Amino acid sequence: MVELFDAGTLVVSATRAEAAHVPAGTRLLITGIGKVRAATVLSRELSAAENGAAPAVTGVVNIGTAGALHVRHAGLFIPSTVIEHDISSVALRSMGYDIVDTYTFDGDGTVLATGDTFIADPAVRDELAQRADLVDMEGAALAHVCAAFGVDLTLVKVVSDSADEQAMDWPSLVDAAARQLGQWLAERAG
Repeated sequence: MVELFDAGTLVVSATRAEAAHVPAGTRLLITGIGKVRAATVLSRELSAAENGAAPAVTGVVNIGTAGALHVRHAGLFIPSTVIEHDISSVALRSMGYDIVDTYTFDGDGTVLATGDTFIADPAVRDELAQRADLVDMEGAALAHVCAAFGVDLTLVKVVSDSADEQAMDWPSLVDAAARQLGQWLAERAG
């Protein structure tokens, strides 16, 4: 798990709304929504740090919201596993391509599924629930980048919705989740 708030800790969020209550003075990077944006922006920052054009990064803490794939999940989670749910890894492996689609960390035992599809359909949610506890749109991409750069990653997710029709209310639900994320960070800052 990333040692919080040493000089090299970088807090990463997809949106400013999710990071609205991050404590002042926190080194924060906003990536934009989705795997491509998250991977591109974090890669640029870590590359700049490696080249001395930005401060060194010793660990990344990704904060954000997640949809619950099971009704028992509510609150804040620190996933132990993240999977990329929307890549055809089984098919690609059968053709001889080595596809990494799962990353593991120190965490609370939950599994986070990452994909570029915003999950708001109960049928899709129920299918994903067979493999994971939570769903987001950036975690696996950030894990891939951190692994490539040799930087530790901690995922911190607050359930904002049930990955069903309610998910479409995300803009009105995000601030409550952002408050929990900000409080979690503040408690670890000192």
